[in-house]
Amino acid sequence: MAIGAQEAPLPQEQPANGSCPSDVTLTYVQANTDKPDVKIAVSHQPLGLEVFTRVSSRRSKSQSNNVSIMPSLDTPLSTQTNNSDIPAHKLPFQPPDGGIRAWSVCIASLLCNGIIFGTINSSGLIYERIHNELKEKGDETAALKGSLVISLAIGSTFFLSMVAGMLTDRLGIRLTTFIGGAIATAGMFLSSYFHDRVEVLMLTFGLMFGGGSSLAYTPSLVILGHYFKRWMGLVNSLVTAGSIVLPFILPSLLDISLEFTFQVLSGITALLMVCSLIFKPLIPSLPPAETKDEDGNTCIQNCRVFWGQIINYEIWKNKRYVLWTFAISSAQFGYFVPYTHLVKFTKDVLGEETNTQILIQCIGGASGVGRIIFGLMSDRPWVNRIFLQQVSFISIGCLTMLLVVANNFTIFIVIALLMGFFDGCFISLLGPIAFDIVGPSGASQAIGCLLAMCSIPLTAGPAIAGWLYDELDGYTIPFLCAGIPPIVGAIILTFMRCIKTTRLHYNILVCHCTYLHTPHQNSNGALALTFMNCIKPPKDLSHLPSYTASSLQSGDAKQQK
Repeated sequence: MAIGAQEAPLPQEQPANGSCPSDVTLTYVQANTDKPDVKIAVSHQPLGLEVFTRVSSRRSKSQSNNVSIMPSLDTPLSTQTNNSDIPAHKLPFQPPDGGIRAWSVCIASLLCNGIIFGTINSSGLIYERIHNELKEKGDETAALKGSLVISLAIGSTFFLSMVAGMLTDRLGIRLTTFIGGAIATAGMFLSSYFHDRVEVLMLTFGLMFGGGSSLAYTPSLVILGHYFKRWMGLVNSLVTAGSIVLPFILPSLLDISLEFTFQVLSGITALLMVCSLIFKPLIPSLPPAETKDEDGNTCIQNCRVFWGQIINYEIWKNKRYVLWTFAISSAQFGYFVPYTHLVKFTKDVLGEETNTQILIQCIGGASGVGRIIFGLMSDRPWVNRIFLQQVSFISIGCLTMLLVVANNFTIFIVIALLMGFFDGCFISLLGPIAFDIVGPSGASQAIGCLLAMCSIPLTAGPAIAGWLYDELDGYTIPFLCAGIPPIVGAIILTFMRCIKTTRLHYNILVCHCTYLHTPHQNSNGALALTFMNCIKPPKDLSHLPSYTASSLQSGDAKQQK
C-alpha cells in the first residue's frame, strides 16, 4: 500500500461512548486507492505490526457509494476478500467472537488444557505411588527420585513452550498441536510398560509426555485470540477450567494400578491429536523477511538473519513484557511444591489412612471456580489483570507457609480450596495478559518464552523440596521456603507501573481512538482499554506532530503545533 504524506481534515463523525487520553496522537492520511474519500489512521514509527489502520469515510448526502476496505465485525478477516492495496497481514484483525466454529475451538482448547494440566495438577497422587514403590525396594532417595519424575514433566511442559511458540509461527497451530499430541501419547503409553523403573519414567513421562504437552499447550492458548476478543478473559477461564476433571478420575484409576493408570491416560492424551484438527487459524501469517544476498555478509550476519526469521525479537524490546516474564518466573520456584508434596505431607501429619484424594479434588474444583470468576472480572475494562495476579501470588505464598501449622483435616481442606481458587486466577490470566502486552502477532512466542523461563524454577522447586525432605525428614522448612518466591514475584509486578509507555502501546491506543470514530470496527478497542488502565504515558509528545485525542473526541480537526 502506498500512503501519501499529505494530511487531510478528519471526518465529522460522532464518537462512541468512551474516553481516550488527551495526549495520544495519530495522523489521518490519504490512502492510495480508487476512492478519494478513504482515509487511513496511522501512528508514527510503529513497532510490531507496521501500520494499525482504521477506515473513516466522509459521510455526506451526495455520496452514498463509499467503500470500506476493512472487514466488518460479523465476518473474520481471513474469510473476506481483500480488495485494497493493503497486505492481509497488515490489516487489523477482527475475531468473530462467536459462532459454531469459534465455540468448537473453545471446546477443543478446553480438552487440551484439561488433559495436560489435569495430569499435572494430579501429579501428587502419581508421586505418592512412585514414592511408595521405591520405599518398598529400600531406596533411601525415594522422595528425590519421585520428585524428579514429576518435576521433569512439569519443567519440560513449560521449557519447550518457547520452541512451541516458534514452531507455531513456522509450522502453524494445527500441525504443532498434532505433533505434540503424538509425542505426549507415545510417552504416556511407554510409561505403562516401565512404571516400575523410575529412570525410564524420567524419560517417558518426564520428558516425552511433558515435551509433547508443551507443543500442544501453547497453540491451544494462541488459537483463542483468533476467535475471541471481547470475552477473552472468560473464554480463557472456561478453557483452563478443563483441568478440574482429571483430579476426580485419577484416584479411582490409581486404586487399580499405576500401569493401568498410564494406559488409560495414554488413550485420553490421544485426544490432543483430534483437537488439533479443529484449530483453524484465522490471523494471516507474516511473510518471511526479505533479505538481500550480499557477498560481504559475514557468518554472524547470516546467523542473525536466520534466527530473525524464527525468533520474534520485538517482544523483548517491550520492557513491560520483560519485567512481567521475570516476575512470573521468579514466583514459580515455590508455586508447584504444595501440588507435588501435599498428599505425602498430609499423610505424614494425619496418618496413612487419611483420604488425601479429597484434597486433590478440592484443589481442582476450586481452581475451576476461580478461573471462571476471575475470568469474568478480568473482562471488565476497569479491572487491572496484573493486580489480580499479584493477589493470587501473595495468597498462594501465604497459604503454602500456613500448611506447616495445619493439624487437622478440616484445615487442610480449607487451605486446598483457597489455593485452588487463587491458582485459577493465575492460570486463566496468562493468555489475556500476554495478548494485552504484545498483541496478537507476538502472543505465541510471548506465551512460549514466558513458560520456558518458568520451566527452570518449576523443575527445581519440587525436586529441591523432595531433597530437603530426605535430609530433614520433614516438610516444615520446604513449605516455608516455597511460600517466599510467590510473594517476591507479586512485589516485582508492582514495578510495572513505573515503566513508560512504548510506541507499541501508542499504536494500540491509536486503534482505540479510531474506534471512537468507527465503532463497528473495534478489533483493538478492548485491548486498548486494558492498556489505558495500567500504562503511564510520557509527558513530552512534541516528537509526534499530529492530531490530539481530545480533538478527535470533539470532532475538531486542529493540528498540533
